[in-house]
Amino acid sequence: MRATLYPSRSASKLKPQNIIAAALTAAATVIFFVPPPSGAPPHLMHAAGLLLLAISLWATAVIPEHLTGLLFLCLCMLFAIAPANVVFSGFTSGTLWLVLGGLVLAEAVRATGLGVRIARALFGRFTLSYFGLVAAAATIALLLAFLMPATVSRVLLLLPIFAAMAQRAGLAAGTPGHTGMALAAIIVSFQCGVTVLPANAPNLVLAGAAETLYNIPIIYGNYLLLHFPILGCMKAAIIVVLICWLFPAVTHAPDVHEAPTPMSPEERRLSVILTGALVLWATDFSHGIRPGWIALAAAIVTLMPRVGAIPHSVFPERIKLGSFFYVGAVLGFGAVMQDSGLGKVLGGAMLGTLHLAPGNDFTNFVKLTLLATVTGLFTTNPSQPALLAPLAAQMAEATGWRIETALMTMVIGFSLMFMPYQAPPVMVGMQVAGVTLRQILRLTLPLAAVCLFVLMPLDFLWWRWLGYFR
Repeated sequence: MRATLYPSRSASKLKPQNIIAAALTAAATVIFFVPPPSGAPPHLMHAAGLLLLAISLWATAVIPEHLTGLLFLCLCMLFAIAPANVVFSGFTSGTLWLVLGGLVLAEAVRATGLGVRIARALFGRFTLSYFGLVAAAATIALLLAFLMPATVSRVLLLLPIFAAMAQRAGLAAGTPGHTGMALAAIIVSFQCGVTVLPANAPNLVLAGAAETLYNIPIIYGNYLLLHFPILGCMKAAIIVVLICWLFPAVTHAPDVHEAPTPMSPEERRLSVILTGALVLWATDFSHGIRPGWIALAAAIVTLMPRVGAIPHSVFPERIKLGSFFYVGAVLGFGAVMQDSGLGKVLGGAMLGTLHLAPGNDFTNFVKLTLLATVTGLFTTNPSQPALLAPLAAQMAEATGWRIETALMTMVIGFSLMFMPYQAPPVMVGMQVAGVTLRQILRLTLPLAAVCLFVLMPLDFLWWRWLGYFR
C-alpha cells in the first residue's frame, strides 16, 4: 500500500543510485574488454572490470550486498579470472565462520532477552541526568560489542530500548534528547565496535584478508589492546560529550522503577556460553584457537537441545545468511585482486603518489590512515579492507614496517565516517530511529575532525609505545 501511495518519492531516492551504478557498470564493461598492457598478466583487465563492477554495486546498493558478492564469485568462475581455490578462498577462512557464529549468538541474545536485561540494569542506575543517560547508552552499546558480533543486530536491539528509556526520562520522540539517545546507539555501536575484533564486518574482512593473503592471524587480545583504549573508550567518551553539547536536554526521573525479574534458564545458559567464548577470545594468544572456531563452537552449543539457549529450529527460521555470503565474497575479492596482479599495479601507483619512506613513521602513519579514510567515501565500509588489504605488503615494504602494522592502519580509516552511506548499519539505524541526514551529520562531521586531529596523533603515540613501528 505504501509503495503505491508514494511511488514518485521512492523513485527519486533510487534514481541517482541507479544512474551511478549504470555508469560504473558501463565503465567496468569497457575496462573488461581493454587489452592488458604489455607484460601484464592476461586476466588483469578482466579482473579490473569485475572488481570495479563489484565495488560499484556495493557502493550504490542497487541490489543486496550478498547478491553482488555471489554475482562476483560467479563471474570470476565463468570467465576463469582466477582458480576456484582463490575465488572461494574466503570460505576456507576462520573469519567467515566467526560471522556465522556471530549471527547465531546475536539472535540468541535478542531472543532470550539477555540484551534487554543488561540495558535495563545499567539504565536503572544512570537516569538522574541527561549526561548520565547518554553515558549509560554509550556504555551499553560498547559492552554489547563484546557479546553480539553483528552491528546491525546491536543497533536494532538497542534502539527500541533506548527510545523507551528516553520516554521514561521525559525525552519525547522528536526532541533533541531523544535524537541524542538514538545517535548514541548508532554511532557507538559502529565506530567504537570497530575496536572489538568479532564485532563489525570490516574487522572480519580485514582479519580474513590478513589470514588469506599473508597467513597472518589477527589475535583477539592484541587487536583489542591496540585499538580499544583510544578508538573504543576514548572515542566513546568524546561521542557522549558531543551528543550532550549538540543535542542538549533535561531529563526527569521516572516515577516508577521496575523490579528486576529473575533470569530465565535460557538467559543463564547463554550467559555461561558467552562468558566462556569471551574468555577464550581474550586468551587466544595463549591457546592458539582462532576466534572463528570459538564462535562456531559457541553457536553450536547455543543451538544444542537442553544445554543450549535457543531452539535449533531458529537456525533455518531466523538466521539470515546474507552477511555470511557477503563477507565470503569480499574475502574472495581481495584474493582475486592479488592473484590477478591488479593489487600490485594499483599499489605501485598509489605508493608513488603517497611518497612513503622508511623512517618517516608519523608521516607514513597519517598518509596511510587518510588513504583508508578517503577510500571509504567511494565504497561501502566493509569493502575498504577488501580493497586495501592486498596492498599491505607494498605499504610495509615502502614504510619499513611489518605487514601487520600496515594492515592495522586501515582500522583507523574505516572507524572514521563522514557520510552515513559509508556504513550500512548506520543507514539502517537512521531509518528505524527516524534520524535525519542533517542530524547525523551534526555529529559525524565534528567527530571526524576530533578523530583526525586528536585521536589519530594519540593513536600514533600509543602504537609507538607498543612497538608497532619496530
